[in-house]
Amino acid sequence: MASLQYYDIILKPVITEKSMNAMSEKKYTFLVNPDADKMMIKNAVEKMFDGVKVASVNTMNQDGKTKRRGMTFGKTAKTKKAIVTLTADSKDIEIFAGL
Repeated sequence: MASLQYYDIILKPVITEKSMNAMSEKKYTFLVNPDADKMMIKNAVEKMFDGVKVASVNTMNQDGKTKRRGMTFGKTAKTKKAIVTLTADSKDIEIFAGL
């Protein structure tokens, strides 16, 4: 497998009511590549957003759901979420500013 670049690690932000409430504590939620580890996620966030310093990264793996179409069963793709906590002196992430 080819090595992951920082723009391949963070796939998209997670926009839910719970993640929006956590933004007041400088916690941002992203959907990330399942092969990425915490250090890769930390480096990717700091490279993608200027002036951002990451304090900690919490990750959670989610298995794919079982789906059925007629008599055939299958599974959706597994995903990984990362909750990134910023330091107190860090700037906010701009993509969440207007929400």
